[in-house]
Amino acid sequence: MFNPLSWLKVQKVEAHCDIPCGIYDPIAAKIASQTVQKMVQRIQALEKPAADANAWAGYENTLSRYIKVKEDHAEICKHELRILWADYFRPEHVQQYPDLHTKFWNAEKLAGRNKQNVDMQAAQELVSTVDDISRIFWATKNVQYSDPNAQARYG
Repeated sequence: MFNPLSWLKVQKVEAHCDIPCGIYDPIAAKIASQTVQKMVQRIQALEKPAADANAWAGYENTLSRYIKVKEDHAEICKHELRILWADYFRPEHVQQYPDLHTKFWNAEKLAGRNKQNVDMQAAQELVSTVDDISRIFWATKNVQYSDPNAQARYG
């Protein structure tokens, strides 16, 4: 029996809900930004070994893994922020928070800067900017946002 769908070439697709489904949350961007910060901390703390070839191989392996995680999570952060920016926030939010676009633009740029560099200040700024966006996100839902780890991170 002929299946009319058999001639279609099915491709793998990925999607995020483009309707107001209520599942938006900045937590993935927050976790990604904090992972970037943690990887910068680990990269900066990684000690270079003596001239031993095996020790160098282990060092390079660890360093490359930290770099990959840092860059992957910077990209995850950018992706999650773009979802919130494009799919969740509406014109009335921008009216209420006039610097919203600037915050997102800065966060995207900071995530890119963190992919390119090992810079603790840039990592801390990324975490802080994502926290600012999270506060705004939750305020649009009439929920007071607080970050219990902020004091530990920023002293």
